[in-house]
Amino acid sequence: MGDKLDRRKKYTRIVLKESLITLLARKPISEITVKEICELADINRSTFYTHYTDQYDLLSKIEEEITEDMNEYLNSYNYPAEEESIQMTQKILEYVIENKFMFHTLLKKDATPTFEKRMMELTRGFMMNNWMSDNHLGQEEVNYLSTFVISGAIHVIKDWIANDMDQSPKDMAYMINNFINYGFSYLD
Repeated sequence: MGDKLDRRKKYTRIVLKESLITLLARKPISEITVKEICELADINRSTFYTHYTDQYDLLSKIEEEITEDMNEYLNSYNYPAEEESIQMTQKILEYVIENKFMFHTLLKKDATPTFEKRMMELTRGFMMNNWMSDNHLGQEEVNYLSTFVISGAIHVIKDWIANDMDQSPKDMAYMINNFINYGFSYLD
């Protein structure tokens, strides 16, 4: 009995999440109702409320899950030191491709900024470990530098998604890495 119940619970959550993402592709969260989500998912509202408090709670859980999943995904690889940042960027981009519709929807202009913030914090964690260990910058400078770098990288990735991922993850990873390491001198 318990197994069947767990499967049903899992199914319900998956369908509700997919329904919200589908609706988010069309309009902002502020215009989406629990009623709409339930109608699309073909699940009654009382069932919705046994899992989530409202549409914002559901969105937050989706963002949380992707962040955790991405964190595990990135942690499951060992990168050789000299290639670390390029390979990590490539892994992030491959993950984005695997979850294209989700990222496209959650990083849209009118989407809530919380997902972008979560992505920044996740990436910052990985970058800080690299930078703190091998340079002389103070904590404060590293914080500002990482904000500058990650903001740029995220916007490049957003453009890449909007351009239908016209470059391979490997090429994009090299490009982003070159922008970060060489900035305008990259143009010379």
